[in-house]
Amino acid sequence: MSTTKTKRSFLRKLLGNPLGSIGAVMVLIVVIVAVLAPLLAPHGFAQTNFSVPFQIPFTQGYPLGTDDLGRDIASRLFYGVRASLEVGILAVAMAVIIGTPLGLLSGYWPKADAVIARFTDVALAFPFLIIAVAFAAIAGASLQNAAMALGIAQIPTIVRVVRGETLRIKQMNFVSAAVATDASPLKIMFTHILPNCASAIIVQATVILPTAVIGEAMLSFLGLGIQPPDPSLGIMLSDAQQYIYRAPFAAVFPGLAIVFICLAFNLFGDALRDALDPNARKEAK
Repeated sequence: MSTTKTKRSFLRKLLGNPLGSIGAVMVLIVVIVAVLAPLLAPHGFAQTNFSVPFQIPFTQGYPLGTDDLGRDIASRLFYGVRASLEVGILAVAMAVIIGTPLGLLSGYWPKADAVIARFTDVALAFPFLIIAVAFAAIAGASLQNAAMALGIAQIPTIVRVVRGETLRIKQMNFVSAAVATDASPLKIMFTHILPNCASAIIVQATVILPTAVIGEAMLSFLGLGIQPPDPSLGIMLSDAQQYIYRAPFAAVFPGLAIVFICLAFNLFGDALRDALDPNARKEAK
């Protein structure tokens, strides 16, 4: 089958899944909002108007209302989505870049596996958010440090996924043929095994990203992530909690944004898994 036919078959499977199509549209909306936040925001995210605190939603000039300082919630929400997506992408990139080579080494070399797999097991024994909080507290509060903390916390997950795929793929005939031709271990890992692990890595990335978004919101809520006056969905929730009865909408909208982002990538990731590996769901059943 040609490359063009393969791509068409993949797109047909991906978009033929109703939930996958919905997830793809939702992901597209998230990306558009994040990229075009400066153009979509009706006001500056830090612009205050003390004459209209707690302005109710759907009023003129403030589509989602204002917070306790009279800042436009819609504008802060757009920039908050942008920050969440930025942190999620950075965290996923870090986890994949570091975790993939470690997973390959662990799955291909038994001696390396004896060390890497044990460290991975120990890391996976701790809750993901506990590891992220610990690293964020040590590194300091900022967007970059939050992304680094979340990325480090997700490395063991990537290592485990790539290790499992490597153990499976290295038993296949084309790998045995490469070994018979005296190909170097590094060439076998990165030329023959890694390309066949790509689909599993991509799918796992779509699972990690919403987890990182939730992690960023939690770190910012605790004061260990993005710092004011820069907007964040977690900061918006933290600011709104003391006014929850007076202005519940100030907490509802950022909460719904987090749910929307996570649902979008989970639906898209599930459809992506089925399109890349049609046997995955059958095996799960």
